[in-house]
Amino acid sequence: MDEQTKQDGRIFAILSYFHIIGAIIAIIMNHDKKNPFTAFHVRQGLGLTICFMIVGFFVSGFDSWNATRAFWLAFFVLYIYGIYSAATLKTTPIPILGDLFQKIFKGIGS
Repeated sequence: MDEQTKQDGRIFAILSYFHIIGAIIAIIMNHDKKNPFTAFHVRQGLGLTICFMIVGFFVSGFDSWNATRAFWLAFFVLYIYGIYSAATLKTTPIPILGDLFQKIFKGIGS
């Protein structure tokens, strides 16, 4: 992937990390251009958002401030990591789950 392709997809790659709305907008805007850089980050952002919702559902049942705080901190760090990766034009997967997101959502952006 060349630098111009990354530069063209940078805005939508960053946008894809802004929860479900940002991911949907990035998917729609990338549908015609098929930018692989944007597609990579859309898969990461969408996977992170779905994981956030699923884990958040279970954490809410604990009724513990410590569990909630740890949950929010962990996902905040992962979202910042993804945004930083997109902003610096890198395609590094999110730790632990990034490769899984690429496999599960491989049809997005292809």
